[in-house]
Amino acid sequence: MAENNEMDPGASTQMFRAFVSEQGNPNPAPPAEHHRSGGISPVVVGVIVVAVIAVVVAAVLAFA
Repeated sequence: MAENNEMDPGASTQMFRAFVSEQGNPNPAPPAEHHRSGGISPVVVGVIVVAVIAVVVAAVLAFA
């Protein structure tokens, strides 16, 4: 068997986790800001879709 643990996946994972925990994160990324710049809200899109479907259904029923 090998003297070192290069072929043992469990040991590799353990070594990687130890390496990551030693590194730490001295400069973490700031949380992303969620702001819109003039976009259309999903509610407005939903209302428009429902209105278009209602107009199409009314037209089909009117000319049927």
